Amino acid sequence: MACPKLFLSCLLLELMFFFLVPEVAQGHSIKAGFYGKACPNAEAIVKEVIGQILSVAPSLSGPLLRLHFHDCFVRGCEGSVLLDSPTYQSEKYAFRKHGLRGYQEIDRVKTALEKACPGIVSCADILALVARDIVVATGGLFYDVETGRRDGYVSISEEARRDLIPPTTNITTLKADFAKRGLSAKDLVILSGGHTIGNSHCSPFSNRLYNFTGKGDADPTLDSNYIARLKLSCKPNDQTTLVEMDPGSARTFDIKYFDLILKRRGLFTSDAALLDDNQTKAYLDFQIKTGGSTFFKDFGVSMVKMGRIGVLPKMAGEVRKVCTKVN
Repeated sequence: MACPKLFLSCLLLELMFFFLVPEVAQGHSIKAGFYGKACPNAEAIVKEVIGQILSVAPSLSGPLLRLHFHDCFVRGCEGSVLLDSPTYQSEKYAFRKHGLRGYQEIDRVKTALEKACPGIVSCADILALVARDIVVATGGLFYDVETGRRDGYVSISEEARRDLIPPTTNITTLKADFAKRGLSAKDLVILSGGHTIGNSHCSPFSNRLYNFTGKGDADPTLDSNYIARLKLSCKPNDQTTLVEMDPGSARTFDIKYFDLILKRRGLFTSDAALLDDNQTKAYLDFQIKTGGSTFFKDFGVSMVKMGRIGVLPKMAGEVRKVCTKVN
């Protein structure tokens, strides 16, 4: 757990707001252009630093996008995913097995913002702005990001293990988990489209290749030719190899991953599950038939909705000076 020295007071404060405020923030104070007066160049600074990072490390696009997802789905969008813990008990240590990275790059953005506007821009907002800039830099559409979030004090690895939706989840559980966060089935399929950029370790889908039902079999819903291809890279119990989630297009924000799902080549069980619901499958079909006519705009709308999950009230939390530790 990450918390100031006055641990008990800090935890009680967090718990008070946790029970008073549901997962979907009510009466939050975030809005587009929140830093217009206090730090008018904030968004330009984030964009510039991210451009510099991607120019030398384009493979970080996927991890940097997913940091915002992981933050919002555990405790809400309040920067807890970034906190360190001397006993390795914060969220980031639970996420290590998911290959989550990009923490140093977020620190780099924060350093630039602190130099320009000390103590103004929260780490939770940095994650949201970075996610938008990653989408744009890889070929997606610009969308306005609501800002004004506060940073939380607490980060607990066990909560991350409990609340992060695993890639083995079926469609019923997926829809229920999204619904309790104020997100619809449409948001589910749209945000799953974020898998169009980035890589994955073999472990999250290895069971689909080697032991789907516990009998040494493969997932019959996964294309057999794709299984053979994946087995060339992913051996049993492989914990280190990375494969592209959207082969040949893993650094471009497009609709090709939707096409893969319809061809039974979605990498994760949770992606294949989108075919098991009439509404989510209809959305996939429509985007492929129309060349992604609405997906790029829809993605921004759903990202804004996701960015409202668990936003702390005005008087809760803080604006961290360093994203890895509380003030």
